[in-house]
Amino acid sequence: MNYFLLLALLLSQPWQNPAPENLPPKREIGLQLYSLRDQIPKDVAGTLRNVSSWGIHELEMSGTYGLPLADFQTLLQQNNLKVVSTGADFSELAKDPQAVADQAKALGAKYVVCFWIPHKGDSFTLKDTRKAVKVFNAAGKVLKENGLSLCYHPHGYEFRPHTNGTLFDYLMAQCDPQYINFEMDVFWIKHPGQDPVALLKKYPNRFLLMHLKDRKPGTQGNPNGHADVESNVVLGTGDVGIAAIMEVAEAAGVRHFFIEDESSRSVEQIPQSLAFLHSLK
Repeated sequence: MNYFLLLALLLSQPWQNPAPENLPPKREIGLQLYSLRDQIPKDVAGTLRNVSSWGIHELEMSGTYGLPLADFQTLLQQNNLKVVSTGADFSELAKDPQAVADQAKALGAKYVVCFWIPHKGDSFTLKDTRKAVKVFNAAGKVLKENGLSLCYHPHGYEFRPHTNGTLFDYLMAQCDPQYINFEMDVFWIKHPGQDPVALLKKYPNRFLLMHLKDRKPGTQGNPNGHADVESNVVLGTGDVGIAAIMEVAEAAGVRHFFIEDESSRSVEQIPQSLAFLHSLK
C-alpha cells in the first residue's frame, strides 16, 4: 500500500478516548451506620436512600432498626446496599457464637466485629486480655465453620505496656489468624499515641477491615478508649494522617473501608470525607 495513502487514512480517523472500563475503578468506600445513629431510627428508609445517594454501597451495622428482617433486606436491595460486617457483643461471642453466626448470615454479612473487651473502669489488664484471647479463638472457630470472619476493633486501652511491647502485641500474638483478625479504627490507634501506618506494616494481613475517622488537630489523646465525638472532623482535615494510611492500607491487607463519623455534623461531613477519599490516587 502507498505509505502516503496509509498515513492519510490514519489521520482521517477520529481520535478515540480510552474506554471508561479501562480507567482504574474508584476504591469502594463503605459506611459504619452508627454514624447516622440519630437519623436512622426516625426514618430508616429515608436514611438508607440518603446513604445510597452518596454513592456508598457497603455497610457495617448491627440489627435492623426495628424492622422485620425481610423488610430491611428489601430496603437494602432497593438502595443497592449490602451489609459487609455486623457487630457482636463480647458476651454474645462468649455464650453463643452460633447464634451470632446465624444473625450475621441472615443479614448477609461476611464479617463479625467485636468492638469492646469488658474491663473495670479504665483498668485493662493482662487477665482481661487473656480472657479475650480465649473467647475470640473459640468464637472465631465457630464463625469460620459458618463461612464468616471474626475481627476485633481496638479502642486504645489495649496499648498499655506489657513486657517489651503492649497488651495489644500480646493479643495479636495469641489470637489465631485462622479464627480472629482485626478492624483498625485509625482514630483509636492515633488517640492513644500509636502510629496507624507503622502498625499496618508491623502486622500485615491482620487488619482486614478499617474505620476511617479523622481527629481535630490539638485534641488531647488518652489510652482509655474515650474521646469527645465532636473531635471527629472531615477526613483529610485532621491529624490522623488519612492520606498516608490509604497509601499503604490495601497492600497491608485491608479489604473493606468504612467511614465512621460520630460527630453531630456527620450528615454534612460524610459526603465531604467521601470526596476526599476519592481524590486520593
